[in-house]
Amino acid sequence: MTPQTTEAVDDYLKAILELGGPAEEAVSSNALASHLGVRAASVTGMLQKLALREPSFVVYQKHYGVRLSDAGKRRALEVIRHHRLLERFLHDFLDYSWDEVHEEAERLEHYISERLEDRIAAKLGDPASDPHGHPIPEKDGAIAPRNEVQLIHWPCSVPAGISSVSDRDPVELREMKRLGLLPGTKVVVEPGSRTGSILVRIGSGQPTRLTLPLASGVLVSGVTE
Repeated sequence: MTPQTTEAVDDYLKAILELGGPAEEAVSSNALASHLGVRAASVTGMLQKLALREPSFVVYQKHYGVRLSDAGKRRALEVIRHHRLLERFLHDFLDYSWDEVHEEAERLEHYISERLEDRIAAKLGDPASDPHGHPIPEKDGAIAPRNEVQLIHWPCSVPAGISSVSDRDPVELREMKRLGLLPGTKVVVEPGSRTGSILVRIGSGQPTRLTLPLASGVLVSGVTE
């Protein structure tokens, strides 16, 4: 953990980066509170502290949301790199299942040294993604841009490839594994109603009905036939 950061600080920085998206839009206190499972008043207090520290981790204006400063973005990407390398190491070398690695990496990501980070990366062969398909930031914080869309918003009858899946719910991850909803798998959304569920052909299998919450956690991009 870098000087003057804590697990809570790191979690806020990661959440702001995730919720702000590629456009780095301002994130509301309510959105952060919901994402982190804390009270809105606690969020306001933390954001004020992060804005006043030196160097400041955020640019915050009450009622207008919060964005990461350059220092805050660097720290967020560093922690994300730790997290995703740890997930890949736990999965590939210690035989953790993909629904177990997120929780373990959450505990460890704040504390590994840069030396250990480098050795894990080297041992893994500098992987591009974690077990859920999320890109691993480079050592300098660079991260490859992606053009991903939630499966529920993908047009019918157009082939897509699963690029990543949400790792926030172990139960959903186990169901995705059972169904074969894995990064790199080809999927096609079948025509029909999207009220409550969608019909999806997974790989070369028969169409399978997916609930909207489950399908929302699957991100896809176009594939070349």
